[in-house]
Amino acid sequence: MPPPRLMSRCFLRTAWAWTVVAHSSSSNNTMIELGRCTPKDVDRRGWTRVFLCRMGWLWALFGIIVVAYGAVVLFYAVFQERFIFIRFRTQRDHVYRFPPPFEERYITRHVGARLHALYFKANEPRGVLLYFHGNTGSVRRWGKFAPRFVRMGYDVLMPDPRGYGKSRGRLSEAALIADAQAWYEHLCAEHPEDRIVVLGRSLGSGLATPVAAQHHPRMLILETPFANLYDVATNYLPVLPYRLLLRFPFRNDKAIKRVSCPVYILHGKFDATVPYESALRLYAAVPPEVHREMITFPKGRHSDLPRFPRYQRFLDRVLGAAGG
Repeated sequence: MPPPRLMSRCFLRTAWAWTVVAHSSSSNNTMIELGRCTPKDVDRRGWTRVFLCRMGWLWALFGIIVVAYGAVVLFYAVFQERFIFIRFRTQRDHVYRFPPPFEERYITRHVGARLHALYFKANEPRGVLLYFHGNTGSVRRWGKFAPRFVRMGYDVLMPDPRGYGKSRGRLSEAALIADAQAWYEHLCAEHPEDRIVVLGRSLGSGLATPVAAQHHPRMLILETPFANLYDVATNYLPVLPYRLLLRFPFRNDKAIKRVSCPVYILHGKFDATVPYESALRLYAAVPPEVHREMITFPKGRHSDLPRFPRYQRFLDRVLGAAGG
């Protein structure tokens, strides 16, 4: 039996801890008992008991970690929509206050799915911009970005995805992309495709990219986009099995392989929401025969690119040429 001074203090003062103890009898029959580890047990059974007691604590800790991890996985699986789509609904009778002229437009998709958009008008339009906004807020917030393009001579159609603003309908990735396609076709009834510019901002890139892949707009502009939503989720909490959990992967890296119009990607190196490396992967996925540009903002973050002079210079260059 080891002297008491060699025994760990933590086990001389241990609290009650449940553990499985193997005790061999003189007849070589093994008895498994569920007991409690106390300093007296340590004295009686020696280092074997100490080892088993320690293992009991380790297994208990491991069990706690497993249960906690499982709870986080389950929580994310159930509530992921609330993390991805930060929706703000607007009453149907709400009156928007933006510089005129603009109008509200609706399209009906399926039973219970009625979609809403704002259409901003330029005096002498040289084209039209289909603007898919980010995941936080509705056109009530995002409409303030339209006047910049209107001043450049472009009409702007800015739709709200279902569940945002005045748009209604059940969420799914397939439904959101189909809605985006419907808005593009809505514009095609009024404008030739070579005058339509598609712009996707952040999560809106997940709608703009498949639209451009399916059709032939003048160009595709992606502001702070991602290659896929796995990259964004992993950037926040890298330990979850997102490829099993995520119901909204938005695989821009796959859709962009089918794009035939010029592609412009704008991204800030200090973007803490969508990793800059994800935008680089998206850029690399553009077909080599397609004109592509990666416009990097060395000090840019996720939501501040429009404040940089380089942003307006870029718009003047590509939209001026598009309207030419």
